[in-house]
Amino acid sequence: MPLSQRYRRNPEFVFRQIADEMILVPIKQKVGDLGCLYSLNATAGRIWDLLDGTEDLAAIRDALASEFDIGEEDLTEHLLTFVEQLKEIEAVTEVTPQAATGREAVNPP
Repeated sequence: MPLSQRYRRNPEFVFRQIADEMILVPIKQKVGDLGCLYSLNATAGRIWDLLDGTEDLAAIRDALASEFDIGEEDLTEHLLTFVEQLKEIEAVTEVTPQAATGREAVNPP
């Protein structure tokens, strides 16, 4: 996946921080289905926060590089892997610019 791609969080997922734990929860699942709770580390939580559709993955990587002490190669690998995992659970959608109209289109997962 190219770093020029942009992604937006799926509004059917909510992010909660409880004490030191960060959790991603799909709100369309049954409440009792605890298998659908995703625990995030600090880097993943920040990536989730930055996936608002306004910045491409390269800009997100650069923002993370200024906040975390992780090498660029490792950071890129972690970012791409996490975004791929988010795509698999349909927690993000790709945002593609429409050059002709200047508007954005969201590609479904």
